[in-house]
Amino acid sequence: MAKPQNKLFLLDALALIYRAHFAFNKNPRITSRGLNTSAIFGFMNAMLEVLQKEKPTHIGVAFDHSKKTFRHEQFPMYKATRQSQPEDISVATPYIKQIVEAMNIPILIMEGFEADDIIGTIAKRACATGEFEVYMMTPDKDYGQLVDECIHIYKPAFMGKAAEKQGVKEVCERWGIERIEQVTDMLGLIGDAVDNIPGIPGIGEKTAQKLITEFGSVENLIANADQLKGKLKENVVQYADQGLLSKQLATIHLDVPVPFDAEALRLTEYDKPRLTALMDELEFRQMKGRLGLDSPADQPLPPAFKAAGNGQMDLFAAPAPAPSGTADLPFGFEPGDAAVADTPTPKTRKKAAATEATPTDADAPAFLDVYPDAEIETGASKPRKTIQSVRHDYRLVDTPELRASLAYFLSSQTAICFDSETTAIDPVEADLVGLAFAYRTGEAFYVPVPADRAEAQAVVDVFKPVLQDPAITKIGQNLKYDLLMLKKYGVEVQGKLFDTMIAHYLIEPEQRHNMDIMAMTYLDYHPVEIEALIGKKGKGQLTMREVDVEKIVEYAGEDADITLQLKQTFEPLLEKDNLFKLFDQVEMPLVQVLADLELEGIRIDTNALAELSATLDTDVKQVQQEIYELAGESFNIGSPKQLGEVLFDKLKLDKNAKKTRTGQYATGEEILSKLEAEHEIARKILDYRELIKLKNTYVDALPLLISPRTGRIHTSFNQAVAATGRLSSTNPNLQNIPIRTPRGQEIRKAFVPRSEEFLIMSADYSQIELRIMAAFSGDETMTNAFNNNIDIHTQTASKVFHVGLGEVTSEMRRKAKTINFGIIYGISSFGLAQRLKIPRKEAAQIIEEYFAEFPAVKAYMEQSVEKARGFGYAETILGRRRYLRDINSRNVTDRMFAERNAINAPIQGSAADMLKIAMIQIHDMMRRERMQSKMILTVHDELVFDAHRDELDILRERVDHIMKNAIPMAVKMDTGIGVGENWLVAH
Repeated sequence: MAKPQNKLFLLDALALIYRAHFAFNKNPRITSRGLNTSAIFGFMNAMLEVLQKEKPTHIGVAFDHSKKTFRHEQFPMYKATRQSQPEDISVATPYIKQIVEAMNIPILIMEGFEADDIIGTIAKRACATGEFEVYMMTPDKDYGQLVDECIHIYKPAFMGKAAEKQGVKEVCERWGIERIEQVTDMLGLIGDAVDNIPGIPGIGEKTAQKLITEFGSVENLIANADQLKGKLKENVVQYADQGLLSKQLATIHLDVPVPFDAEALRLTEYDKPRLTALMDELEFRQMKGRLGLDSPADQPLPPAFKAAGNGQMDLFAAPAPAPSGTADLPFGFEPGDAAVADTPTPKTRKKAAATEATPTDADAPAFLDVYPDAEIETGASKPRKTIQSVRHDYRLVDTPELRASLAYFLSSQTAICFDSETTAIDPVEADLVGLAFAYRTGEAFYVPVPADRAEAQAVVDVFKPVLQDPAITKIGQNLKYDLLMLKKYGVEVQGKLFDTMIAHYLIEPEQRHNMDIMAMTYLDYHPVEIEALIGKKGKGQLTMREVDVEKIVEYAGEDADITLQLKQTFEPLLEKDNLFKLFDQVEMPLVQVLADLELEGIRIDTNALAELSATLDTDVKQVQQEIYELAGESFNIGSPKQLGEVLFDKLKLDKNAKKTRTGQYATGEEILSKLEAEHEIARKILDYRELIKLKNTYVDALPLLISPRTGRIHTSFNQAVAATGRLSSTNPNLQNIPIRTPRGQEIRKAFVPRSEEFLIMSADYSQIELRIMAAFSGDETMTNAFNNNIDIHTQTASKVFHVGLGEVTSEMRRKAKTINFGIIYGISSFGLAQRLKIPRKEAAQIIEEYFAEFPAVKAYMEQSVEKARGFGYAETILGRRRYLRDINSRNVTDRMFAERNAINAPIQGSAADMLKIAMIQIHDMMRRERMQSKMILTVHDELVFDAHRDELDILRERVDHIMKNAIPMAVKMDTGIGVGENWLVAH
């Protein structure tokens, strides 16, 4: 039989929406106005995957109706145990409906029925025509009952696993049955906890497979219950009606009163204006490209506005009326993005976009709506301003006379905005291509910088007095990058700084701080995108030096102009939220400190790494062989599938082993950690994974990151990533170097001083978060312990286990240490039980005893949560805010996560504030003292120095004093300071 020419995809919307929401749960996508677009983004990714790869001819998207269905009439407790829908999904669903409509894809919905009933009915009717091959796109296993020769399940790609198509053979194998119709029998026996379908107690999937293999159906099983024995027979007889009801509830109905209208389901052209407006509102810039939507960046740049005449004064005449524009980053790359994301990306500008009022979900129609315009209407959105529509005056400054004139006018300003265009994202390796300046909105100036180093230096030197003038405020986006670039040209930028990226980070810490997005959000302006200048990624992409200078004038001028406008927008917002002091006195001075740290870099002993790599090779082979011996066979340890089969099918380490959605055994770290006490192989596998990670991620990778210009590694510190205020680093990520194992610690051995005249000095805060908890809570016992140098974990053990200090055992102290640090993160009895490997009841008793002995800590935690409920955020000692969107959520999981952050954020954030102040003061001290020593690294609560041997004593003394007194508190801070030939010895 010839294969049908038409391909129909039917999407189970809510199943895909939930799947997308939870896939991004730990790292949600939040727009600049606080809208969680994770579910929308994930749903669109899945839908576009199908449209672009499978190329359906027909498509429909089915939604559940908000009202109860016929199943609720049959069984009032149907779905009664489900938690309330997360608010983020409730908000996302109307947007998804609007997007589907804008794509002219039919929305399928009918009162009284669920999406699977609608999909099943249409699928069967389409199949019956003989003209369609039908794919039901869903992760829901229940759809297996619908599969036949022309109807398939399409499970979209997820978490690295490719998309999967399931036919009759695959469904039967997955359930262990002979016939497709037996899927409902399986569901009738085992039930469905998600939908609160009870099934028959005591029957799991394996038992159900055996019973259905023997008896064929639920009805036949019940009719022959006398052949069963023991508790199984008792349950089948007692719960026979419940089993039949469960089968009925799990059966997808195929008689929904709808016609099959092939033409209504045919894929057609999108409503591009409507879809474009939605993509802009949701800040889906890359998604627009995938959808083939035009944007201002796709249009050619206009010629630069020309000055009226050649006189110098005309160059700086009043700007054109009704000015507006855009500004931001260096050359054809946007280094600002390197500080916003975990890894640098080409110039995608650091701006955060806006979302407008969130629409509410209208009631669905009472009929099956297969027509794309019948569900929700979307108002037309006014187009954003662009360089095409806004008058501006961006000028080229390319002669000695014009450069001198510009420098003169800049020198008379109280504040100027500047931006560097460069040849690469990495400031250590990059060269200047040009400098852009702005001091009035709507007006900007671009100064090209030649490739020849001597000529380039001469151009930069013209502006050196302005940039080093301490009386002039310097404005920019991701200023650290620009400061680093200019340091390489002998310019030490001075004066107050205003970094729009950092300002927005304080105002909206969990949103994106890309300049393009911020321009769209706060200025309603869509800037020129870098690809409009240099082209898309690939062999044909230009460098910034190859771009026509008039185009760069527009692009770079827009950057500087828009950044200036963002500064004017953010300054009052910082004042309104009482954040300006934190911004001006902590975050901005820290920019200079981090720039110096990055430029200094740190020396790596490649010989030590090579030796360690060889050692790790030997270790890996040895552990591998030990695992094979314990397993009794050789296998691919890196394959979760093979590993699971060895651990659970062959060695039977856990008869109730968990499986992933793909049906294979879960073999993650958490699973193996629970098993390591029972079988040595689990510990060996964890060791093997640790060794592989050490070798691949650090030992073999670090030498590749050494700069050919300096011979050192220059990590990039991210100041605007962690919502808590902590610093992170990339290329390499030095925050995550494993140090709990001997081999992991040896990596630090490779970090060495710059020369024989120096040693590595490490200064680390001791138990800083516990000390801050003691100070914030005012707990007398904790405060006295810290202030009198009593070991806090011993003190806690003494109180919790009701023994004297001298009677505390090492095991008691270990448990006390775990709860001390766990309390900061709002640990539960379940979490403590897992960490200590003790019964949950015992863990609950320990927590109860802890709070009885430290009542002030409990009071602080409760007050922190209540304060966050009222204000919607938690804040640090310096007023840094962590917004907690779910603190009043009806969803228990989301709310508890927010409550834990309400407790921890002020503590962790205040620790970050303290370290930052210490860094600024130490940096200033070292400059004043003209020390040869250099601060080169910060990791967590630790500072690392290249300490000159002649300055060791004074440096140790000053650093210790500054760190202990950075923020005076009722509880004294303590540090540990070490010195050595490498970081391992010093630490």
